[in-house]
Amino acid sequence: MSDPQAYTVGWICAVTSEYVAARAFLDEEHERPRQVARHDNNSYVLGKIGSHNVVVAGLPDGEYGTTSAAAVARDMLHSFPNVRIGLMVGIGGGAPSQKHDIRLGDVV
Repeated sequence: MSDPQAYTVGWICAVTSEYVAARAFLDEEHERPRQVARHDNNSYVLGKIGSHNVVVAGLPDGEYGTTSAAAVARDMLHSFPNVRIGLMVGIGGGAPSQKHDIRLGDVV
């Protein structure tokens, strides 16, 4: 199923290792989209997790930060207009302090 209208969950990955992990989470992988919105340069993987149709995209190589993520999200919403849930799950970091008891393995 590669009908762009059918996808309601968007998952944006900042780095390649997150993209590989996102693909591994898919219960099934669908065909790539036949077409996307004009000026959308994102590369997508489509699939399903449980009953949810999910579209996965990564940031362009060498680009990081909220501006790049916002551009990927904008283009994703143009190509997949029914996305209602957005995920950006990945590697994070934190520094322990007196105020914040952060340890290796914590979700931050």
